[in-house]
Amino acid sequence: MPETRKKYDRDLREGAVRIVEETGTPTAQVARDLGVNEGTLGNWVARAREAREAGGGTEGLSIGISRSSSGCGRRTRSCGWSVMSSSDRWACG
Repeated sequence: MPETRKKYDRDLREGAVRIVEETGTPTAQVARDLGVNEGTLGNWVARAREAREAGGGTEGLSIGISRSSSGCGRRTRSCGWSVMSSSDRWACG
């Protein structure tokens, strides 16, 4: 039987990387909070660093990240992370 892979949208990937890089929170903790495999998030962070070192930068990135007692990130229950894109805020659940 073929393996079914989860697809994560660009905003979630970029937001998760920014949480790790800007807050200094361990990758494992952010991955648990967002419901993403730790290795997957580690790959996203590594690719973002490689892109930055190669001159790709993160120009034009318009994602806001905050941690609140009532908010939560996409695909989570009550993690406390809130990841926002320039156009919308993801609902909990």
